[in-house]
Amino acid sequence: MEKVRIGMLKAVPAKWEINENLSIFEDQLKKHKGDEMDIFITPECFLDGYAVAEENWSLEKFTGVAQNIADSSCISHVRELARQSETSIVFGFTELLDGCFYNCAILIGKNGEIVGKYHKTHLQNHDLRFAPGQDIPVFNIDIGCVGMLICADRRWPESLRVLRLKGAQICLMPTYGMWHIDNEWWMRTRSYENQMFVCFTHPNVALITNPKGEVEAKLQSNIHDVLIHDLDLTMVKDDNHLSDRRPELYGIISDETHWSRQKPYDPKTK
Repeated sequence: MEKVRIGMLKAVPAKWEINENLSIFEDQLKKHKGDEMDIFITPECFLDGYAVAEENWSLEKFTGVAQNIADSSCISHVRELARQSETSIVFGFTELLDGCFYNCAILIGKNGEIVGKYHKTHLQNHDLRFAPGQDIPVFNIDIGCVGMLICADRRWPESLRVLRLKGAQICLMPTYGMWHIDNEWWMRTRSYENQMFVCFTHPNVALITNPKGEVEAKLQSNIHDVLIHDLDLTMVKDDNHLSDRRPELYGIISDETHWSRQKPYDPKTK
């Protein structure tokens, strides 16, 4: 496809209130069904309102809002909504898997089937209750090749570069953290240096940057809303950014002895 219609949910979810947040998601998806979106994206951990960093956090409460994909009625409902609306969905939530919590974005196809998922890979002090993801995959779907990153992952240029080198044309990015003007410049830079679209989806702002490093579209407000925008994938091309690289000079980038640190994962972290 050359033209892809993106829908980005801009809504502040309620902490811990999964039913309320699922209702907000459903209402906005149905409201814009007539816009014939190809893909619809939520902010980071939208289902539980990004409760991981709350002062009233407890292991019991967090387990109560985390979802086991195999038996989650919430995820089943989202899948059914994708099928009914014939819209692919990127949905942010906390996943409970093998006794660990993951900051997860799941990709559901237009037929309601699960295409894949992504676990946030770069954790910071405020979200160490999550286990870190171990892969940066891409997915070939009907609209093209896409990848997902979550919030802080965008701070490391290597993350988006990996997606682009794997063929991704669009980075679908659920977020919850910083959304100031500096972030806008960061996303413009990430798009330009990788010649790809970035869809930064935040509770307070929906931002799309294009392969030229420009702001393609932006919606900022204090009400529930959806940014709908058509991407022209013919803009995604090399322009020498990738083919003129010198990978043989970059070995130090993957050398784990340089400023690399392992963060312990403990789901009981207070």
